[in-house]
Amino acid sequence: MRKIILAGLLASVAFAATAQNNTSPLGKWKTLDDKTGKPMTVTEVYMAKNGTMAARIVENLGLPATCADCSGEYKGKPTVGIVTLWGLKEKNGVWGGGEGFKPSEDTKFKVKSVKVIDGGKKLEVTGCKSIFCRSATWVRAS
Repeated sequence: MRKIILAGLLASVAFAATAQNNTSPLGKWKTLDDKTGKPMTVTEVYMAKNGTMAARIVENLGLPATCADCSGEYKGKPTVGIVTLWGLKEKNGVWGGGEGFKPSEDTKFKVKSVKVIDGGKKLEVTGCKSIFCRSATWVRAS
């Protein structure tokens, strides 16, 4: 009888962990080209050592192999490994308040919000430059 109860508890914990992951932005996401909608990168959202959330490119699907058009620290560096979001803090279930970098346009921006939508299948990233804000939708890769 104890084995049955233990098996039931383990199954419910595994199910709860899976369900919880659908609401978390952590994991791998496909970023999409603004104009064509084609996948550009696989970007991993992770917890940084300082307790903030960040993201980096882990697979290149459509960008140049190196960031030849980038300025600053990423100029001429491989696209894979570029940190695209950093310093994000959670407030009421939404992450934001950090910084972002879009290598395809060599632009930095303030991250207004990062939130999971569509039942965990998509991630909405909203960034702002001055008073102008844009949102991009990423699709869960794994």
